[in-house]
Amino acid sequence: MNPQRLFIFLGIALVMVGLLWPWIGKLPLGRLPGDIIINKPNVKVFFPITTMLLVSVVLSLLFQLFKKFHP
Repeated sequence: MNPQRLFIFLGIALVMVGLLWPWIGKLPLGRLPGDIIINKPNVKVFFPITTMLLVSVVLSLLFQLFKKFHP
């Protein structure tokens, strides 16, 4: 893929995410069981383990589908 097409695709993807943001913000990503939140006075630590595993699986499947159908 040449750089011009890549930038056009990334721009369209950003516009789509921006338009869908009101619905994306309501997804429970970051608040799934298995996400670790340590909330103590003066310290807040967040480890989104389950969320990152879910995002990784979804992106891997999408990339595999894209590779399969892209010449």
